[in-house]
Amino acid sequence: MARLLVVEDDPFVRSALIRQLTEASHTVRSVGTALEALREVAQVGFDLVILDLGLPDLDGAQVLKMLRGITDVPVIVATARDDEAEIIRLLTDGADDYLVKPFSVAHLTARMAAVLRRAGRGGAPGEAVPSGALRVGGLSVDPLRRLAELDGGALDLTRREFDLLAYLAGRPGVVVPRKELLAEVWQQSYGEDQTIDVHLSWLRRKLGETAARPRYLHTVRGVGVKLEPPEGPPSVPPEAPLEQA
Repeated sequence: MARLLVVEDDPFVRSALIRQLTEASHTVRSVGTALEALREVAQVGFDLVILDLGLPDLDGAQVLKMLRGITDVPVIVATARDDEAEIIRLLTDGADDYLVKPFSVAHLTARMAAVLRRAGRGGAPGEAVPSGALRVGGLSVDPLRRLAELDGGALDLTRREFDLLAYLAGRPGVVVPRKELLAEVWQQSYGEDQTIDVHLSWLRRKLGETAARPRYLHTVRGVGVKLEPPEGPPSVPPEAPLEQA
């Protein structure tokens, strides 16, 4: 069972989703405008948001960017638009999945289950992992409790940063291809390298390192990324990261 917010301006579609998702034992709230959606997310804790793009007050793409400024809640975009360039843009901007109308509730439910697993609400991201923390040098990552520490200090990571770090920590010393990261962490068969680069940059900042002076995260040009313990002395605690929009 998950706590869902359905953002859909069509009353017939909204009613059908509410009825069928409730019958599937989910707790469902719904709104018909962007401003109501932002208010609900700010005030109520949800496990997942189902977001239509054709809203009467703001376009759903704008709503997605605004949501990403205040929360990491998983978002599935559900819309009649099927332009590939827009799908790529929305996934890059933070959507966790994309469904083109019309779709069955069974299809939506399966996509929801996959997104919730990746978000840590239905299992570890990508694949099953053993209980207990993964340790790489002074770095500790616990996929089940979704906790990460560096030299004994807690790391404040976004959901996607944690998923990326946990995936790499489960393969220490192995160069993971970018296509594999997109497929396993982002659950995308295509995407832009910039998406990975941005999250790696944020991770490096929080690990107290830079691309020019890496300690844990190493980019192998033209191949992928690997995480391995540093050879030098333990790092000093990283500075607090800049606020991310």
